[in-house]
Amino acid sequence: MDNFRFYDLQPKISNFPDEVLAGLSKQQKQIPPKFFYDEYGSKIFDQICELEEYYPTRTEFGILQQHSSDIADEIGENSLIIEYGSGSSKKIGFLLDSLIKPLIYMPIDISRQHMLSASKTIADKYPNLKVLAVYADYTTEMLLPEYAISSVQKKVIFFPGTTIGNLEPEEAIQLLKRSATIVGSGGGMLIGFDMKKDPQILHAAYNDSKGVTAAFNMNLLTRINRELDADFNLNSFNHYALFNVKKGRIEMHLVSLEDQIISVADRKFKFIEGESIHTENSYKFSMEEIKKMSEECGFKLVKVWSDNNNYFSICYLSVV
Repeated sequence: MDNFRFYDLQPKISNFPDEVLAGLSKQQKQIPPKFFYDEYGSKIFDQICELEEYYPTRTEFGILQQHSSDIADEIGENSLIIEYGSGSSKKIGFLLDSLIKPLIYMPIDISRQHMLSASKTIADKYPNLKVLAVYADYTTEMLLPEYAISSVQKKVIFFPGTTIGNLEPEEAIQLLKRSATIVGSGGGMLIGFDMKKDPQILHAAYNDSKGVTAAFNMNLLTRINRELDADFNLNSFNHYALFNVKKGRIEMHLVSLEDQIISVADRKFKFIEGESIHTENSYKFSMEEIKKMSEECGFKLVKVWSDNNNYFSICYLSVV
């Protein structure tokens, strides 16, 4: 198709065995959350997004649907839209349908095949839109195709979902600083933030009654067993998620229910009863924190769209 191009920036691929072994060797055992998303884990996460207790996805969809025209007006016409972690590109449809003559859509993702398939679908649906798919890790320094950067006057990064909250605060700061550099003066960033709220609502969202989130967390052990010849007994671990008030984040853990020794890739790891593997953080934000962080990174908080409960916000940041 004439309106589609693919760029391979040859991102460094995570080494699953090395990172798992390193994480299990730490005093607080941990495994990076990026390893949740094998084929089965991705399917479970799709189920999580449909749960009654899990509000972020449907709330953000509702905000995009209700305010897409207003968001499009803020972005303006003839723009380059860069989407971080585009995945299946479901949310971008609300934006592309409302934008005035967008010039280029640039999805960036570490999942090559998934991103290619979704971006080709976008190119087919919007024949007047140039689609430049980029295989890269947006959490690291990257040089985007000069052709795209130099051919438009306004660049806007679309970063939906709760991913900014999965980063540690310093990682989030660095990502936003790099983003401000990419879009340059007059450019912007449309980004989702999960807001601070009643801890009971947060607890329910990550400890759903059907146990889907628990299955998502536990699947990490299943993957390690399968790929690293490990012998985790899933019946001797339990999913546990809590809201850490002091740090303002949900923490997900896999807790050992007994003293045990686990073999992973021919290495032994000792667990005592109650010891956990820390698998994910999800930071929640106040509007004051969002404003302060934006300004620290070279952005100005221009506009905010939220749901009636203020559970979730989509913010438009502009480079000052």
